[in-house]
Amino acid sequence: MATLRIPQQVPSPTQDSETLNKAFKGWGTDEKSVIQVLGHRNATQIRDIRDTYQQLYNQSLIDSLHSELSGDFRNAVIQWTYDPAERDARLAYKALKSNNKGVNELQVIVEILCAYSPHHLLAVRKSYCSLFQCSLEEDIIANAPSSVKKILVGLASSFRFDGAVVDLNVADDEASKLQEAIASKQLDEDAVVWILSTRNVFQLKATFDSYHKKYGTFIYEDINECGDEVLESLLKILIRCIVSPEKHFAEVIRASVKGWGTDEDSLTRAIVSRAEIDLMKVRGIYFETYQTSLDNAVKDDTSGDYRAFLVALLGE
Repeated sequence: MATLRIPQQVPSPTQDSETLNKAFKGWGTDEKSVIQVLGHRNATQIRDIRDTYQQLYNQSLIDSLHSELSGDFRNAVIQWTYDPAERDARLAYKALKSNNKGVNELQVIVEILCAYSPHHLLAVRKSYCSLFQCSLEEDIIANAPSSVKKILVGLASSFRFDGAVVDLNVADDEASKLQEAIASKQLDEDAVVWILSTRNVFQLKATFDSYHKKYGTFIYEDINECGDEVLESLLKILIRCIVSPEKHFAEVIRASVKGWGTDEDSLTRAIVSRAEIDLMKVRGIYFETYQTSLDNAVKDDTSGDYRAFLVALLGE
């Protein structure tokens, strides 16, 4: 369930474009008007606003936002204003080109490959090619750590069936194959990559359930101590994104606000990317898991226009 709230009477794209252009005029920027418009429109409506703004003013709305806003507020608004597939393509590119390709950076790739529909991933791959003149798979091969290239390319190249078809015999057989790979510490062998990258989400959940019933432990527990920390971590993230993306993003938000300082990039990514999908469920899981309000956690760790925009996406 989405948290995004759209007014019953939505202004036309022309009216919204005029409001935004007026917010950019004169001395300073009217940030409240930017939030009022963009913080309460869905992806389709924002696409129409972008197109209309370009036609009216012969200028990209993204470029205007970049020049008029700043800091984490600018980053959040621009991510939200991009088409979702372009946003994720740019996030993937940034992660792959980062000098530090640790778990936090590579986690972004796994989220894009596993926490969305196959149709969204296909759109991301097309957008990536258009933006960066190469395929997502090419850049994974060129930039990802060697231990995770195989699984990431497999995930990026797949197009899962998007239906609730489950074969329990297959689930039982493939649970055994996964256990054999874990026991031999061969987490990137072909059978593992093939199972995790091609089976539909419902089939994989059945396989993980079968693993638990047969061996008495959850598969993500047995992945520990298999020899490569980065590969282990990414496989556990992969499993979380398959089994419960809502729980995964609740954990991302928790990690971003816990402790000293705030990881604004992770917080922005989680809220912006799920506001139209399942952020209401993320909010519920966050409360059940941590016995505190996600909304309050966001408010306590952010400030100013950045906080106001995230709060708008949270539905307040």
